[in-house]
Amino acid sequence: MPHLDQLNHAIIEFYEKLSSWEHSVVKEIGVTLAHVHAVELLGIHGAMRMKELAMKMSVTTGTMTVQVDNMVKADLVRRRPHDTDRRSILVELTEKGQQIYQNHDALHHDLTQQITSGLDTTQQQALLNCLIQMNREF
Repeated sequence: MPHLDQLNHAIIEFYEKLSSWEHSVVKEIGVTLAHVHAVELLGIHGAMRMKELAMKMSVTTGTMTVQVDNMVKADLVRRRPHDTDRRSILVELTEKGQQIYQNHDALHHDLTQQITSGLDTTQQQALLNCLIQMNREF
C-alpha cells in the first residue's frame, strides 16, 4: 500500500493540474470559474432555489445572490418563480448558459477520456470506485 505522504502528494498534484486545466479552459470562453461551476451545477441538476445552489457552491446565499445577479447580466441564467412555492425563486440556465454547460461538459469528457486512456476496464472501474468513496468522505 502506498505511503500516506505519496497519496497526499499525488492527490495534490492531480488537483493542481486539474485546477490549472480548468482555469485555462474557462479563460478561453471569457466567463469566471465561479460562473462555470454554477452553470455546471444547474446543467446537471436543473433549476434550483438560490439556497440550494449556494449550498452546493459552498457559499452564502448573499454571495450567491451577487453571483447570480452577474450571471443574469451575462445572460447565463434567469430567475423564475417556483411553480408551487410562491416565496421561492428558481435559478435556471438560459440558452447561452445551456450551451456553455454542454461545451464545458464535452471538454470534461474529452479530458477524462484522455487521462484514463492508458487504463484498462478493471483499472477504470477501480478508479471510479475510489473516487466515489473519496467523494462520500466530503
